[in-house]
Amino acid sequence: MAFSTIAYPLATDFSRPEPSAAMARKEYHVIAEFSIHPIGEGTSVSRYIRRALTELKKAKGLRLQVTPMATVIEAQKLSDILSAVEAAHESLFLTGAKRVDFILRVDDRRDKERRMEDKVRAVS
Repeated sequence: MAFSTIAYPLATDFSRPEPSAAMARKEYHVIAEFSIHPIGEGTSVSRYIRRALTELKKAKGLRLQVTPMATVIEAQKLSDILSAVEAAHESLFLTGAKRVDFILRVDDRRDKERRMEDKVRAVS
């Protein structure tokens, strides 16, 4: 059985487009939930998580909320979050992990100004 190859154009610029005049007046934020786990490193992985958090804290323009199961990250640009997550991911390998798994869930809403506290307040 032969498979055909379909070429799709690749998007090379993942940055936010220039905001319209109405959007420029507002302050939009991307909110993400990030959880990272070294695989095969035993039941206590706190030293790896501390290292990942250290890298996240080094990133400029991020707000962090550490929870028992994940870290909530807030930034004005998705690219800032992605760069910080990549640094955290690499830091686990530098700490000795042989395999790393992470989950990143992103909420990028551009029709309404809001912060992570606003989302909590809306359901409290």
